[in-house]
Amino acid sequence: MPDDVWFVVAALVLIPIGGLFAAVDAAITTVSMARVEDMAKEQRAGAVRLIAVLHGRATYVGLAVLMRVTSETAAVALMTLVLTDWLGVGWGLFAAIVGMAVVSFVAVGVGPRTLGRQHAYTIALSSAIVLQGIGLLLKPLTRLLIMVGNAVTPGKGFRNGPFATEVELREVVDLAEASGVVAADERRMIQSVFDLGDTNAREIMVPRPEMIWIEQDKTAAQAMNLAVRSGHSRIPVIGENPDDIVGVVYLKDLVAEGGRSASAHVHDFMRDAEFIPDSKPLDKVLADMQRTRNHMALLVDEYGGIAGLVTIEDVLEEIVGEITDEYDTDEVAPIEELEGGSYRVSARLPVEDLGELFGIDIDDDEIETVGGLLGLELGRVPLPGARVESNGLLLVAEGGPNRRGRQRITTLLVTRVDDPDVGDTSSADGDRDDTDMPTSDPAQSDRGAEYSMSSRGRSQVREQVRRHGDPTGDTTRSEDRT
Repeated sequence: MPDDVWFVVAALVLIPIGGLFAAVDAAITTVSMARVEDMAKEQRAGAVRLIAVLHGRATYVGLAVLMRVTSETAAVALMTLVLTDWLGVGWGLFAAIVGMAVVSFVAVGVGPRTLGRQHAYTIALSSAIVLQGIGLLLKPLTRLLIMVGNAVTPGKGFRNGPFATEVELREVVDLAEASGVVAADERRMIQSVFDLGDTNAREIMVPRPEMIWIEQDKTAAQAMNLAVRSGHSRIPVIGENPDDIVGVVYLKDLVAEGGRSASAHVHDFMRDAEFIPDSKPLDKVLADMQRTRNHMALLVDEYGGIAGLVTIEDVLEEIVGEITDEYDTDEVAPIEELEGGSYRVSARLPVEDLGELFGIDIDDDEIETVGGLLGLELGRVPLPGARVESNGLLLVAEGGPNRRGRQRITTLLVTRVDDPDVGDTSSADGDRDDTDMPTSDPAQSDRGAEYSMSSRGRSQVREQVRRHGDPTGDTTRSEDRT
């Protein structure tokens, strides 16, 4: 009997200890590094130690989880021994399971975690020295257990364990929006910050055919005129061809020297160009632009050619949305909702966004944009007026000659096909019907826009998104990624 009393006392001590580490876990996960650094500047006690803990946040969160689980398990084992001795094996096990489940949920799960989030900085500052001390002893054991867990888990594991991940932070943001703490626009911006590392520069670049450039042997006056007409303050300078970028000329430099050097050549004013791979993640692109104080970079593809260019404005638009000024009057909106459930979308809109717009899954690793989907299904270079059916959608190309006189597809009219089986056409190219082509441009009609009813077989299973319970099948426009 005396042993049973000591076991009960030990269990009653271990449960609060487990709750303490649960509160520490919640606090360490919640605190912000920026705010803790401000506390360190104010010489707040424990702030310097907490910064060291936050640099290894995932490791120390895993350590707190290990201590909590150990305390809970030990308390459950001790109470099971006592209750089986008092009530017998059957009733003792039942009482231990029910009783400890309730106690663990309340005293370790809900209560301490709530306190950990409510008083995150106070608890984190106080526990930093304790975590560091325990870490010196148990950090190797924690890493070993994480390695064992990753080894027995299918797929790729997390080096520092799954206890503090980006997914968890994303869920916190979603919950904050659901509770009204964060507005929808704020949530979208926060989520976009997470997406920067998953988005490469190629996805947001201005492609080479749409670049504005000037030859190096042109005069400063011609460069100034081009800058004013195009609305761009930085213009790439080319040598023999657009793949031969020799520098970048700044309107500010031209204005500063233009009064006395209007007849000078562009290469006398140009600055060195910044070249980066087109596969570089946007978070690294932004960091490099901030570090070098450079707002434009030329993208190089895997073959060494110029794929396009990206500016710091393009990167920031991925976070805050579209940024326009008085010179952006001719920019094409990514998505324009029309009557009858149709949409006019940019040819550069990602196919994933098109699928989300219509509630369908467009799975094709060969292409990235809606314009690419049109060309893939058509089997040839599309011209304005080209039509194609794919994944239950009718795509109609729109566009015209660009500034060089070449026909370019700028937008597409997208309409859901009424008959879900219409994609099962047996004809690969379909019948040509000039009456279905746009005839607003006589010159374009004379050239004969391409027409095709090609399809990729059966349309993939479509999941309708009826946000307002619309029985007609029309879906409202989702928030598009700019």
